[in-house]
Amino acid sequence: MSSARHTPVVPLEAGAGPENPPCPACGEPLFGWLAGLPGSEEPVRRCESCGLGVVGEGGGVEEALAALDRLGGREAVRIANRNGVACALGNAGWAGLEPGLHYLFSVESARRLAAHRDQVVKRARWAPGAGLAAMWQTLLNSVTFGHNVALGALGTGRAVKAKHPWQRSIDAVVSVIGAIPALVIALPIELVAGIGGRGAVVSLKFELL
Repeated sequence: MSSARHTPVVPLEAGAGPENPPCPACGEPLFGWLAGLPGSEEPVRRCESCGLGVVGEGGGVEEALAALDRLGGREAVRIANRNGVACALGNAGWAGLEPGLHYLFSVESARRLAAHRDQVVKRARWAPGAGLAAMWQTLLNSVTFGHNVALGALGTGRAVKAKHPWQRSIDAVVSVIGAIPALVIALPIELVAGIGGRGAVVSLKFELL
């Protein structure tokens, strides 16, 4: 009689160590994700449990909560969803990677952080207009030297320009020519993502327990 072999499950805690500090939101280890944000060499780590992304050295709960509050306030925020389809598709080209950020939030990480001050997420709602723009820019980032060039030109995002003038010229042309095709592709992807709970931008409302 043959016996089934079971692959042992390794808990996330097994990866904890100096190179994988604890996540400020849930305490699980942070693992390497990207070599750096656009325009920065600070490494970016992510939590495999709650989805939080941390740029550079991670701080504590209070620091992460303060960063979350800067996206709206203590009662309501709007986040670029690190657990969204746009992030999964774009990876280093994700439009949510903007200069100066220290924390990249998912709905779950925001929920766990809010729990530290006795709050719950009362409502998580996809922001379709902002989500479509983020998906659109993420697709354009795959064909430009710079990052978030189109949103930067429109004044709705922080762009990281390419290093060389000739690259910036190409980016301008590509962004104009590719705008409509990218929008046609982005629209159904973001629609499905939003309906499935993985939209690129999500508005959250908190309330006290």
